[in-house]
Amino acid sequence: MSVKSVRLKPLTWHPHIAPVSLEEATAEQLEAMKVTPSAKKVSEYVRTLAHDPESYVARTVLFNAIMYAEGGLPRPDRELGALSASIVNGCRYCAVVHARQHANLTKSDDVVTALYLDRPIDLSERDRAIDTFARRLSRTPSEATEVDIAALRVAGLNDIEILDLIHSIAIFGWANRLMHVLGHSTRAA
Repeated sequence: MSVKSVRLKPLTWHPHIAPVSLEEATAEQLEAMKVTPSAKKVSEYVRTLAHDPESYVARTVLFNAIMYAEGGLPRPDRELGALSASIVNGCRYCAVVHARQHANLTKSDDVVTALYLDRPIDLSERDRAIDTFARRLSRTPSEATEVDIAALRVAGLNDIEILDLIHSIAIFGWANRLMHVLGHSTRAA
């Protein structure tokens, strides 16, 4: 049976409070905004977080260290952990961003399609172990047990990679909730 792949269109995030205006930003806020997630643009989300430049920088340095570090868990697997956590946490915006990122990194949308069509049977052993662990850890942390860790090891992850995965899942437990409180997303025009 052929399964049609899922095409996810970008969403737009809308803050509940006015983001910092670049024209009216303090020197500290402008300096903080130089530390952006993945060294990309200064988005409305970044400008909203920049109201508190000290915590924004701390959050972003940590986020970048977890999601973009060299070595350890491969980037696609970090993105899969973030995607599965975001699905469980109900953050459509983050789920779409990380689904697209995973598909871009792997040059395939097969994993994203399997997740969005709720077809874990279509995932590789490794991807299924990562997804299962991310969902359990996100839903109720105590649901993730030694059995899940064993499944990750059988799927080829070593202890450093498992730790990296835990970090990527955990930071999205926080990041998803932060996005929910600060704003909402809609389909891009």
